[in-house]
Amino acid sequence: MNALFVTYSRIGDAVLSTGILGELIRNHPEVRVTVACGPIASPLFSVAPNLIKVIEMPKKKASLHWLDLWWQCAAVHWDILVDLRNSPVSRLLRARKKYIGGTADPSRHRVEHLGAIMDMSPPPSPRLWLNDCHRHVARKLLPENRPILALGPVANWIGKQWDGKKFAELAKRLTSLSGILQDAPVVVLGGPNERDQTEAVTQLIPSDQRVDLVGKIDLLTACAVLRQCALFVGNDSGLMHIAAASGIATLGLFGPSREEHYAPWGPCSAVVRTKLNYGELVGGPGYNHLTTGSLMGSLTVDDVEVSANKLWRKAMREQVA
Repeated sequence: MNALFVTYSRIGDAVLSTGILGELIRNHPEVRVTVACGPIASPLFSVAPNLIKVIEMPKKKASLHWLDLWWQCAAVHWDILVDLRNSPVSRLLRARKKYIGGTADPSRHRVEHLGAIMDMSPPPSPRLWLNDCHRHVARKLLPENRPILALGPVANWIGKQWDGKKFAELAKRLTSLSGILQDAPVVVLGGPNERDQTEAVTQLIPSDQRVDLVGKIDLLTACAVLRQCALFVGNDSGLMHIAAASGIATLGLFGPSREEHYAPWGPCSAVVRTKLNYGELVGGPGYNHLTTGSLMGSLTVDDVEVSANKLWRKAMREQVA
């Protein structure tokens, strides 16, 4: 049985789609899977079970990347075709069964929307697959037998970026003698092109406490690192979704994005947002997403600290239960 799984180019959206892929594989253990996605997201699927290959689709003019995908897939007899992008390819390729994404229901979380495409209720939670190499590298990078705080001060748009100095102050409070993670190491995560977004954080966290992994590890090693952490606090980003999928307590910081659609989806996740709602942030006079600075200014360190403490207490209660 052959299945083609056409998913997203952005890391966060691709992570959210992994739940239905995992359920597809669980329901059809003999299936041979081909994944098609953007180059940035492709490493997420590199060690997925039953994987034949990942087809990377760098965006091309006139949507020629879809023609390239069709060319690579046309000769295969597909039993299942899942096209979350609602692309021309799903119309042109032949398959015994097709699941094609449509316009997202604005009242649903994206995980629920994706589950509905494949008639999966309740929707399966995102999951990421690792190998021993990812886990081994992560163990080498982190201190053993200690609770660890992970920070994700990055986002794909400046409007969603909380002030790096506030991240550093939050880390100071959470790891203080009276904090929930007393004297914990602080891991700072980000991609190879996100050093400028993390500089203010890394400079303000003491060197003997800081584990700076920005641009130093791949996505799945980042997931392995996060699985060893106690708590993640970060902007609405792909990294936030990786943290939630890793199963740790995950607090997402929201402002000019909709938590009802993109809140971290995991067993112990929560959000805290700016005092201004989404409409107030992006609907104001003179707003331009191309020229705006950060829109996270009304989210205070106090707000995030309270939410982090509340989430941590919940995580501890569930751990005991």
